[in-house]
Amino acid sequence: MRIGIDVGGTKIEGIALDDNGRELLRRRVPTPLGDYQATLAAMTGLVRDIENHSGQRGSVGVGTPGAISHATGRIKNSNSQCLIGKPLREDLAALLGRELRMANDANCFALSEATDGAAAGAELVFGVIIGTGTGGGIVVHGRVLDGINGIAGEWGHNPLPWPLDAERPGPQCYCGKYGCIETFLSGPGVTHDLACASGRSLSAEEIVQAAAYGDSACIAALDRYEDRLARGLAGVINVIDPEVIVLGGGLSNIARLYSNVPRLWSRYVFSDRVDTRLVPAKYGDSSGVRGAAWLWD
Repeated sequence: MRIGIDVGGTKIEGIALDDNGRELLRRRVPTPLGDYQATLAAMTGLVRDIENHSGQRGSVGVGTPGAISHATGRIKNSNSQCLIGKPLREDLAALLGRELRMANDANCFALSEATDGAAAGAELVFGVIIGTGTGGGIVVHGRVLDGINGIAGEWGHNPLPWPLDAERPGPQCYCGKYGCIETFLSGPGVTHDLACASGRSLSAEEIVQAAAYGDSACIAALDRYEDRLARGLAGVINVIDPEVIVLGGGLSNIARLYSNVPRLWSRYVFSDRVDTRLVPAKYGDSSGVRGAAWLWD
C-alpha cells in the first residue's frame, strides 16, 4: 500500500493506493494555519488513521508547497510560511518511525498525471498548476526531475517571455521581482489584469462566467491570458520540448485554453511544427496527493 499526503494552504489530504493505483481510501483535515507543530501532528494523524482503517502499513510520500533545500535539508520557497526553514522530512520521518519521500506539490501533480493520468506513457511531461500560484514539475521516463538546486520546473518565477510594452515591468511578485509569469497567469494575476484594464474587481471564476455571457472586458482579459499562457509555455517547449503539458489548478477548468493556446503558441515555438499536446489533468485536484503516493513507485 502506498500512502500519499498533500499539504495545501487550506487542507491536508491523505490517500492510500494499491499497487495498481486503485484508491483504497481518502481522508482530509484542515491545515493548521501558521502552526508548524500542529501541521506535523495533522500529517502524522492522517497516516495513522489511514493505516488503522486499512489494517496495513504503507510507504509514505509527501507533497509540499516549496522545495527541500539541497544545502540545508529544510523547506524553502513555500507559500505556507510556517514550513520555511523547517526540517519537515526529518521531523515527520521521526514521528512516523520510517523513511519517507517528499517532493514539491507541482512535481507530485506531474508525476501523478505521467504515471496513470492524462499523460500516461509519455516520455517527457511538464505539469502545470495555474491557480492561486503558478507551479510546474517535470517528469522524464516516469521519474520526477528535481534538479541540482531542487527547483526544476519553477517556470512561474521566470519573466513573461516576449513582453509587450504595456506588460513592462509587470506586477510585483511575492519573490521580490517584477513581471514573473506567476503575476500574470495565476488567479490573482487575472483579477489584477482586469482591474487594471477596466477598473472592475472580479475573481477569475467570475471573469470566466462573465466572458461566457458576452462581457467584452472579460473576453478581452481571457484573450490576453491565453496569449500570455501561450508565450509562457512556448518558452518551456523551447527548452525541454515535452511530449505532453498537463494543466491543473482552478484556471485549468477554462475549456477554451486547450484549443486556443496551442493555436497561439506556434508563433513563439522555435519549430516548423509543434506536436506537444496540451491536456487537462485526469485526476484534477486529486493529482497532487496521488503523485505523493507514487513517489514510492
